Amino acid sequence: MLGRRDEHAPGGSTGVAQAAALLRSGRLNVVLTGAGISTESGLPDFRSKDGLWARMDPARIASLSAFRRDPQAFYAFYTNRLEALAHAAPNAGHRALARLEALGMVQVVVTQNVDGLHQRAGSRRVVEVHGNLREARCAGCGTIGPIEEMGAVLRAGALPRCGRCGGLRRPNVVLFEELLPASAYEQAEAACRECGVLLVVGSSLEVHPVAGLPVLAVERGARLIIVNREETACDALADLVLRGEAGTVLPEIVRAAEGAAALPAG
Repeated sequence: MLGRRDEHAPGGSTGVAQAAALLRSGRLNVVLTGAGISTESGLPDFRSKDGLWARMDPARIASLSAFRRDPQAFYAFYTNRLEALAHAAPNAGHRALARLEALGMVQVVVTQNVDGLHQRAGSRRVVEVHGNLREARCAGCGTIGPIEEMGAVLRAGALPRCGRCGGLRRPNVVLFEELLPASAYEQAEAACRECGVLLVVGSSLEVHPVAGLPVLAVERGARLIIVNREETACDALADLVLRGEAGTVLPEIVRAAEGAAALPAG
């Protein structure tokens, strides 16, 4: 068995095999994903040197106060995001996580992403702690409907009003200055309290409260694996750190897991 927080690998066959072994041994395995898993699908991340927030101030376009102060700028930003998402497809990293679920080696995917690519790849139990871009929500009465309706109104040059109360409709995502949806976060926290292995993929682990979930999992005795291109705030807590792209590293873990499963016992 690997020692606690003493195996840090830059990738390669040894680190991949260790990751597969940990996942095979976990009683309940949870994955926590961030924007880094979707960059290979053509969607930009937020906090890297080339991310969205390096080019624009989120407080001016993606906050609750921005939505109220300047809805036209807010809608322009999200219209661009929706157009980018329309051309995006799940990548090898998303498909690998769905395969690990099919193998019984992942039970829950907790994601900070709002793009829905995990579900499109085949993952079935996905907890979206930052909401999603499939739905639009009325800022007045809370009515939820397909985001395509909101997009169609915007493309026609009008503001998307709720047919029930007349309030403005907005993407059903968590904006800056808003709290996370309580039910989703409670599910994520419960999964991390109970998991045997937490696999973090493509997250800088800088945004709270989600950034505290790996700490919670480790405190409860979980093994921690981190797959990311750059250092994260929780690397020192991890049993295993694999540097690289999710679309490269995760399929290698799947192959190692499938190979181990095919070996005869004894």
